[in-house]
Amino acid sequence: MAVADRFQELLDRQAIADCVQRYARGIDRHDVDLVASCYHPDAIDDHGSFVGTGRALAEWAIAAHEGMASTQNHITTHVVELGGDTAHGETYYFVIGRSKSGITWHIGGRYIDRFERRDGEWRIAARLCLVESMSQVQSGDMSHRADSPSAHDRTDPSYQRPLAVRSSADEPYAYQVPTGHR
Repeated sequence: MAVADRFQELLDRQAIADCVQRYARGIDRHDVDLVASCYHPDAIDDHGSFVGTGRALAEWAIAAHEGMASTQNHITTHVVELGGDTAHGETYYFVIGRSKSGITWHIGGRYIDRFERRDGEWRIAARLCLVESMSQVQSGDMSHRADSPSAHDRTDPSYQRPLAVRSSADEPYAYQVPTGHR
């Protein structure tokens, strides 16, 4: 394989990995547009009790997460087979979700994806979400933690540009801590 072809393969793999990571961030931040940007407009996502387009999946998942104080979607093993403008991927995920009622969920599984490059952009064309493990435990009390502010929207510190941090633990955070998200 020529150097230029190997370089293009690396670019393709990174674009696909970025798509998968963008999806996880969009779900955690309740960002419908960010999640939808991972899918081609005609893509279908089969999430078990939901089957539909990427945008509809984002709206469904975010509504389902309204009772959560926080979620963390972790992407772990990620394998992609490239074939021209089509790629097939298997991505393992682990989700930690802390409900406002004090229960923490641990969910593990895999995304089985068909990615397509259209107009030079890799996105999901078809996704099957498989849940392979699930457990729940009582959450610890986070109300006293000053280092646990997060938000399910663009007020989350991950959207702050430029990022401003405190110079001392005695200072308040530079952003608004949402009520009920600790």
